[in-house]
Order: sequence, then structure tokens, then C-alpha cells
Amino acid sequence: MTDAYLTIASEAQGEYKEKGSKFMAYAYPIQDEEMFEFYLDRLKSLHPKARHHCYAYKLGLDMNRYRINDDGEPSGTAGKPILGQIQSYNLTDVLVVVVRYFGGTKLGATGLIRAYKEATQDALNHAEIVEKYLTAEYELNFGYEQMGHILNILKEIDVEIIHKAFEANCYVKIEVRLSKEVNLIHTLKAKLLGKTMEEVTPDTVIPFCSIDRIKA
Repeated sequence: MTDAYLTIASEAQGEYKEKGSKFMAYAYPIQDEEMFEFYLDRLKSLHPKARHHCYAYKLGLDMNRYRINDDGEPSGTAGKPILGQIQSYNLTDVLVVVVRYFGGTKLGATGLIRAYKEATQDALNHAEIVEKYLTAEYELNFGYEQMGHILNILKEIDVEIIHKAFEANCYVKIEVRLSKEVNLIHTLKAKLLGKTMEEVTPDTVIPFCSIDRIKA
């Protein structure tokens, strides 16, 4: 299973100038269209006098989840080269908005394509590119008397705990890579019960700890 992908860690900026026009590129990590709308609206508020706010974004591992917009520039001269740079860096879950202040001289289609490409490239060159993974989340619910045993097992098999609450009834949320999910949950059940891998199945129930998948 392919569950690894590249994205950017945080906002990054770039710039390109040509014949008086200024192209300011802003790159953001995003997870959905709502985040895209938020950042675009924010940039329009920050740059109300800019002539154009052109953008492209790509989401997920599905190559069809993308969007481009030339925002008044000639068709194909802004959004497409912005997306081209996102793809050339092999990135996803990324939005790039290029804000243009017109300098009075037309650049022509070739000049515009170069300008939006260079501005985007400059922003991505300033970004920290990180590898992330598609994950699934599970909830574990158990009694307080089982806390030590369960936490020790989670640590032993190197499971990431993303939230926990220890009271009379304890709760732990864990996150696992999709490519390792089946084997890891199988291992977790075997370790909790003190059994071999062959002695447990996907349907094995842990009497003292519920293990429920909540997110993919």
C-alpha cells in the first residue's frame, strides 16, 4: 500500500519581479477545501489592491483532486504553471496563491507563465518539505487497573499515542500507518493477551480492553 506522501511543514513565501510587476507567492499546507477558502480570503484581505490572486492546490493521493484558477489572467498562464510546480516537487495537500501587483507593462503569455512558475518555485524552495503518512486512528477503553500493562505494550510495539485520559475508566487514542495497520493491531491483540500471533485473529476480542477503529 502506498501511504507515504510529501507536503510542506508550514507556510512559505516567494517572490518574482518582472517589468514593474510583482508576484508574491504564498504556499500553505492544507487538508481540505475549507482551509483553501480561509487562506485565499485572508490574502485577499491583506492585498486588496492586487490585480490578481491566482492559485492552485492539490489534495490527497488521488491525482484528480486539484484545482487551478487564473483569476483574470489569460487562460493557462497562472494556475497551470503554479500547479505544475506543486507537481514537479511531488507534493500534495498544498495550496499556492500568487498575488500579482501589475506594473503597467504587459508580459505576454510566455512572460506570465514564467513569472507564476518562478514565484511558486521560490516559495517552495523556501518551504520545509516533509514526508507524512496516511493513518488510521483507534480508541482503546479499559479499566484503570489495566493501565500499566496496556501502556507498556503500546510502548513496546512503538505505537503513537495522540490522546489519553486516565480516570476510573481510561481512554487512549492511537494512530497507525495504513500500510502497517493490520499487522500492528494483530500484534497488539496478541501482546495484550500474552498469546502468539497464530493464536489470535482479526475477530479476537480483548475482554479487558475495547479496540475500536474511528478514522481512516
